[in-house]
Amino acid sequence: MENINITSAQYNVDTNGNNCSISIVLEGDSPTTKRCVPLAPGNRHYDEIQRQVAAGTLTIQDAD
Repeated sequence: MENINITSAQYNVDTNGNNCSISIVLEGDSPTTKRCVPLAPGNRHYDEIQRQVAAGTLTIQDAD
């Protein structure tokens, strides 16, 4: 698996207030450049987020 260096992650919510995706910033990206990752196992970014959360190296912030 390629090395995906995620510097921040935050949940996005739908109109009902349910988590629907995760906005991430990758190392080297501008802090204003967010990538939206679906909550879909098998998606390489989602799987990497889950791996880093399990390893204790990344925390997903609650939605604003």
